[in-house]
Amino acid sequence: MTRITPARLLAPLALVAVAVALYLVVSAGTSDPGERVAPSAVETRTDKASDDGSPKPKRSTGRRRYTVRPGDTPWGIAEKTGVSVEKLLELNPDLSPEALSPGDRLKLR
Repeated sequence: MTRITPARLLAPLALVAVAVALYLVVSAGTSDPGERVAPSAVETRTDKASDDGSPKPKRSTGRRRYTVRPGDTPWGIAEKTGVSVEKLLELNPDLSPEALSPGDRLKLR
């Protein structure tokens, strides 16, 4: 009688395991990007949303001025500082969204 070696038993199992892993990798890579959410995005989303799903209003950080950085927009500044765009425009009447320059100082209150 022929003795079956452990390698003959493990080889088919290893082949099945590799096939399953390959399927999982391929199916995860071809899914719709909108379906998957990065863990950091989930953490950010839960930080900004209240229990009912509506965004939480940001608290004022107490800062009175903001220094414009490269790439900043009034909407991005409003999000970072918790001050509405309308309030930024009201407090800074000379502010032109198209002409923001790094180093400009904006009033926040």
